[in-house]
This record gives sequence, C-alpha cells and structure tokens, in this order.
Amino acid sequence: MGSAKNTSNASRKARIEEMRRADRARERRGRAVTVAVSAVVVAALGVGGFVLFSKASDGDGSSTDSKAWPAAKVNADGEKVWGKLGRTHVSKKVDYPMTPPVGGDHNQVWMNCNGDVYEKELPEVNAVHSLEHGAVWVTYNDQAKPADLKKLAAKVKATPYSLMSPVKDQKDPVMLTAWAHQRTVTGADDPKVKEFFSKYVQGKQTPEPGAACTNGLAR
Repeated sequence: MGSAKNTSNASRKARIEEMRRADRARERRGRAVTVAVSAVVVAALGVGGFVLFSKASDGDGSSTDSKAWPAAKVNADGEKVWGKLGRTHVSKKVDYPMTPPVGGDHNQVWMNCNGDVYEKELPEVNAVHSLEHGAVWVTYNDQAKPADLKKLAAKVKATPYSLMSPVKDQKDPVMLTAWAHQRTVTGADDPKVKEFFSKYVQGKQTPEPGAACTNGLAR
C-alpha cells in the first residue's frame, strides 16, 4: 500500500517536473513569437492596417449568464463540486455566481500560476483561466490568521500550478479552488489542504492539462 503511494507520488512529481521543462521551452518559443508578432504589428500599423488576434475559442465575447450555471453538489466532507462549466474566451466581465469563481467563461489570458503569491486581488476572469490549466487557487479574506497565510504562501511557492491571492468578499477566511471544485479549510494545518493539492494540482478535473502557467498576466 505504502509502496504504491510512494510510486504514485514519484510519478506525480516527475510529471510536474516534465511539465515545468515543457513550460520553460514554451516560454522561450513565446519570446521568439512575441518578437515576430511585434514586427508584424508595427508593419501593419505603418500601412494603416490592423492585426487581429483571436478573442475566443467558441464564443462571441458576451458575459456569462449566472442563471445558466449548474447547481453545486456538496460531498460528505464538505467539498463543493459543480458539473460541466463553460469555457468560452470572452472580453467582457463575467457574472460568476460564487466567490471566488470555480470556472466558466473567462479571459483569454491566464494569471501566472507557477507558484505565484499575489498581495492584491486578481481579475477573476484571468484567475479562472489558470484553473482551466490545472492550477489550485488559494484565497483568503481579512479574517485569515497571518501564521496560516505564511505557511500557505510557502506551500504555493513550492508548488507549480498553484497561486494565492486575497479575496475580500469571500465567505470564509481560507478557501481552496480548482476547476469545478471548492472547499473551505480551517487553516494551513488542516489535512484537507494537502489532500486538495495532491488531488487537484494538474488533476483529472483539468480541462487543459499541461497548458502553461507562465507567460500570462502578472501583478
């Protein structure tokens, strides 16, 4: 039993390390593409043209109607789980029916989530894109204990595909969110923290496994 668990943990670490190497390679390619695209933009502006970037994968940029959201189910240990959520890239604000949001339509640019700890609130539409890439989002309000925040920040900084930020209007002091999954924890030492990270960092719920958590939006 212990051997199987150790093998599983080793496999997960190896998979995350492989994704980090792929992420760095994508970042290098991204820089080259950025230079090329910038040259095209400058040339296009010089002749009065416009360079159009794709705004959405399958939508028209309109805001999500929260009334169309599936209802959440609460499992035996208090974790909330949602059904299929929209994944359209939109340019407008999305009316998420929960705080913080757990998924749904979102901006085409993700928040950097390579163990990033933010001191200010994040644009929800960008953070949701990070969830789509398989990140776990740690959030807290003014009632969270400083000692818990210090420990949680250290965990996030050591974990690729995670991010942390304040969310003033959330109901509970500390909450954990992955795509379509969310739970409240009592603090950094709550065993549910480790369990949530182990299960949902690049977990089976991830709509886009292996997608980048760098080269996005940083604050």
